[in-house]
Amino acid sequence: MTAVPSPATAVALRPLATNRVTGGFWARRLEANRAAIPLGHERLVEAGSIGNLRIAAGESTGAAQGASFRDSDVYKWLEAVAWEYARSPDEALLERLRALSRTIAAAQCDDGYLNSAIQLRGEERYERLWSSHEHYCAGHLFQAAVAAARATGQTHLLEVATRFADHLADTFSPDRLDGHPVVEMALVELYRQTGVRRYLDLARHFVEARGHGRATKPGFDPSHYGDPAHYSDRLPVREAAAPEGHAVRAVYFAAGATDVAIETGDAELLAAVRRQYDTMRRRKQHVTGAVGSRWDGEAFGEAYELPPDRAYAETCAAIGTMQWAWRLLLATGESAYADQIELLLYNALLPAVSLAGAEYFYVNTLHRRTGARGDVQRSPAHGRRPWFNCACCPPNVMRTLAGLPAYLATGTEDGLQVHLYARSTLTSGGFTVDVETEYPWDGLVTVTVREAPRREVELALRVPDWAEGSTVDGKPVAPGGYARVRRVFQAGDRVALRMPMPARLLVADDRVDAARGCVAVTRGPLVYAIEEPDQPSGVVLEDLRIDPTTPPRPEHRPDLLDGVTVLRAAGVLATGPADSPYRPYGQPVPPPRTTDLTLIPYYAWANRGPHAMRVWIPTQGNT
Repeated sequence: MTAVPSPATAVALRPLATNRVTGGFWARRLEANRAAIPLGHERLVEAGSIGNLRIAAGESTGAAQGASFRDSDVYKWLEAVAWEYARSPDEALLERLRALSRTIAAAQCDDGYLNSAIQLRGEERYERLWSSHEHYCAGHLFQAAVAAARATGQTHLLEVATRFADHLADTFSPDRLDGHPVVEMALVELYRQTGVRRYLDLARHFVEARGHGRATKPGFDPSHYGDPAHYSDRLPVREAAAPEGHAVRAVYFAAGATDVAIETGDAELLAAVRRQYDTMRRRKQHVTGAVGSRWDGEAFGEAYELPPDRAYAETCAAIGTMQWAWRLLLATGESAYADQIELLLYNALLPAVSLAGAEYFYVNTLHRRTGARGDVQRSPAHGRRPWFNCACCPPNVMRTLAGLPAYLATGTEDGLQVHLYARSTLTSGGFTVDVETEYPWDGLVTVTVREAPRREVELALRVPDWAEGSTVDGKPVAPGGYARVRRVFQAGDRVALRMPMPARLLVADDRVDAARGCVAVTRGPLVYAIEEPDQPSGVVLEDLRIDPTTPPRPEHRPDLLDGVTVLRAAGVLATGPADSPYRPYGQPVPPPRTTDLTLIPYYAWANRGPHAMRVWIPTQGNT
């Protein structure tokens, strides 16, 4: 997940293993996640996911439970344990990691193959790659193994991973395509950890082999999705204009392609994935940063197909997009990718987990209607849930939050680059700084030098693209880049970044049909929403309109939703015919009456029950 380029790689920025969150907003979120990690183990036992591995290991008996990708949930949870141990060592966590690593090693076949469900059911290996998720599980195993080695020094899981990777390299010749993406970036990460070139070569093969429609060739099950686009297999990666099809598959694949481009120095491939990201950002991304418009196929839609109420916006897709943006940030050093990481983190990942840290959204709607009923288990109309029968998202959230400190800052030989703002201590080489801030509620960030080399170095502070009027030590700086302070620093030196945070109203492109006539409200890095409990009693949320001519005003509420800044806005309560959703064009409607609206950060909705909520709010006069 942390994407550490190999020493020989030419990248603009390098990750830091020394970042530490020390307090404030993110410390509370990370502690909630830490408390949820042991519960994750319980859920994995209850679901049979750990049981499958134990049966395959000969530690117990029984039949395989669930789908063939259940192992991946265990591996993501183990990755969360590893990063959490690095953040705050705990012997109980470490022993869980050791014990499960022993079980996984015992479950592995003599030739290195490992998928407990397929082994227990006696299914043919790699017979249904389009749906079996064998490579997907392998990829998450490799990522967990690398995390365990880096974070704890434990290499038992790494030995399992390298045996499996060797098996894949021996098995998948140039005429064989891989299955569900994630294995590409995992193989590159395994190469970075071990230096074994064949892992990078296999990742490159998987990237280049996809895009020729082979996922739906003879042997394909026609009851599954038959369009090669679903599998990112319609066009070669170098020709594709934008990600398409299954959103999680697409962004995981693009992140892996980016890793391959970085490690092989392939400028053409890097340019292709950058082009795809930019097109996605401009035409296929919700205002929250989330991706995926269609429930059917959990898929990207067409350009500007971004319905708020039917948004799928899967949590795993947000995490995969963050991983892709992170790799592009490392490759280029461009602040636009850090802006994307921040947008996704606050507004696409964080909404997926409760404030208490132990309940999750699989699907992240931007509009829950009054009285909505959920049908399938993953429907957000139910509110967040402790687990899912397809449980890819909860452990994915766990591992991402446990590894969050890595995203805060990067280093170069020349200095330190701060990308995300949290109370923290950041170190690059001999340059150590303490960051103090009340971000995201306040735009003041104070950086105090704790230790500095006896030479000129650079401190780079990201100025988000929304932060017009920002200053560093009182001097104006432009948004959408880095404010760079270069000098010989001394211990005790301070640098202050001030970012104004007025509420801003965003209007969708006219081609986003479902949001026409509406605005989304943001402040700082946060997208806001109206939710039923905060509005006047008895008001139906769908009857509310916002007055776009009156700027919303902020008010911090330490007593609400674990402490939030709400926005107070002028609005109106629309009324109209009650016996039909339609009326003749031009027919007058009763005049609306004024009211006040209260908006909360979108990430905090549904923590008081599954109430009506909307991000895109109709404007006054849109009756």
